[in-house]
Amino acid sequence: MQRRGTFIRLFSKILAFKIRLLLRLRYRISIKGEEAIRAGAPVLYLPNHPAMIDPVILLSEIYRFSSAIPVISENYYDIPVAKWYFRGMGAVRVSDLEKGSRDTGVLQSITRAVYKALRRHTNVLIYPGGQLAAQGFERILNKKSAYHIINGISGDVQIVGVRFTGLWGSMWSKARTGKSPDFFMQLMKGFLYVLANLVFFVPKRTVNLEFEDITAAAREAALPGQKPFNTFLEDFYNRHGEEPARYVKHIFYWR
Repeated sequence: MQRRGTFIRLFSKILAFKIRLLLRLRYRISIKGEEAIRAGAPVLYLPNHPAMIDPVILLSEIYRFSSAIPVISENYYDIPVAKWYFRGMGAVRVSDLEKGSRDTGVLQSITRAVYKALRRHTNVLIYPGGQLAAQGFERILNKKSAYHIINGISGDVQIVGVRFTGLWGSMWSKARTGKSPDFFMQLMKGFLYVLANLVFFVPKRTVNLEFEDITAAAREAALPGQKPFNTFLEDFYNRHGEEPARYVKHIFYWR
């Protein structure tokens, strides 16, 4: 079992490195506050969710210095080949509430799995909003998972807020159609765009990624209740104001 865990960690590091190389074909990624990534475990990462590609970007950057397991929708966790990997790394499977799933025990299953991982000194990544942003700012509304997790974690857990900007308007966001894009369709499009740009001439999209230690502020914000805590997270994510949709051409010789 220990040998398998070592293999999964090594495989994850190699996979993250290869993904970063591929992402550089399209994205110019700027990172601020990376010292938070270097912090010792356990760390709870709380990012905003402007586009379907941001978990891939975020995890590939975290694995430069550390590691983390994500909380993943059943849509992706249950993919046959990926399921073996996600299960091996200890990822947390949750129902896809965005598509109408009504697993009444989802909150309890999430919190139990996250607590278990943190007790093992494993870093965890969970999206408080629970779904893709439908506009150029983040809304948590009445989501409960992050609030309940914060209220139950031990004092040694570091809470790191993660703020993405630059992805609203990409083909991975809801900006163009108002609907969640199909991940595999967009992945195929991306591959074809790379070929159409002769690999080296893909137009770049600038993405900013900010890490900030919000441990004390988050714990304090959770004391009055769920609504003040969610408002605190929204204020953190939307600190720079509403992000206008930015459309970057996909092929360099098109105007």
